[in-house]
Amino acid sequence: MSLDQPSAKPHDRLVAALASEMEAVNVLIRDRMASEHAPRIPEVTAHLVEAGGKRLRPMLTLAAARMCGYEGPYHIHLAATVEFIHTATLLHDDVVDESRQRRGRPTANLLWDNKSSVLVGDYLFARAFQLMVETGSVRVLDILANASATIAEGEVLQLSAAQDLRTDESIYLKVVRGKTAALFSAATEVGGVIAGRPEDEIRALFDYGDALGIAFQIVDDLLDYQGDSNATGKNVGDDFRERKLTLPVIKAVAAADADARAFWSRTIEKGKQEDGDLDTALSLLNRHGALEATREDALGWSEKAKTALAHLPESDLRQMLIDLADYVVARVS
Repeated sequence: MSLDQPSAKPHDRLVAALASEMEAVNVLIRDRMASEHAPRIPEVTAHLVEAGGKRLRPMLTLAAARMCGYEGPYHIHLAATVEFIHTATLLHDDVVDESRQRRGRPTANLLWDNKSSVLVGDYLFARAFQLMVETGSVRVLDILANASATIAEGEVLQLSAAQDLRTDESIYLKVVRGKTAALFSAATEVGGVIAGRPEDEIRALFDYGDALGIAFQIVDDLLDYQGDSNATGKNVGDDFRERKLTLPVIKAVAAADADARAFWSRTIEKGKQEDGDLDTALSLLNRHGALEATREDALGWSEKAKTALAHLPESDLRQMLIDLADYVVARVS
């Protein structure tokens, strides 16, 4: 889901509040993505890092650290770490998904090749770990290392679950917690850890990031079936055409009769799609209330994110993060 829209007021306020720190993060990213011996590394990395993304995840780290009163230099390192991990996973994902476009531009694997994308992604993971170590915090290293492993685990789980009609909502949640929410929750949690905050506040920051990441992914899945392609940058039904068993379809399958289940088996499991199948899919999703139920789930996770922040002292940044949780689900509410 893109946060590039003019109406993204909470995000814009975060950008303004964290402008000087984000500039320091950008300087560090450009410095650490350099390579003396392999010029292709900065070429590939710059193509994705400088493609216009809003850097939401590193901003969550900066916001959490500042909200917790941190005054040292290492939240910059952690924000850059989070962005490097995110960029590495995008490079790998585009190879796995055989993607040809990201953020409206050709993917790195299309412009260069799969080998370059995989190896540069590996390089960025290594750079991320170098940055983590520089903080001197074993706990921070533990959190971000675990998040990296969880992301990979979620992606592998998705390989087996994405086209299997036996996939239920609990498995979907494991996938989402892996591929999306793990980095959100790590990004916010390390901000509290580096600031030395009490355990209840650190847990609250984890819970906020976890719930925000889940809401973010559910909305992304929902907008695939009912979003504005001009706003989302995706064509309606891309997930259906790519045979991805996302939450709306999981809910529809759970409510399906024999005929509807046969349709989902043919189109998702077997990949035998015909003209008009997307319209049939949309009809079934609406008939079974799957889109509305998915919307309610997204709103529920947004509320959980906001509730988690109640454990933290009132501040302008806390309010911006609360508003961000509202904004993430605003286009489906």
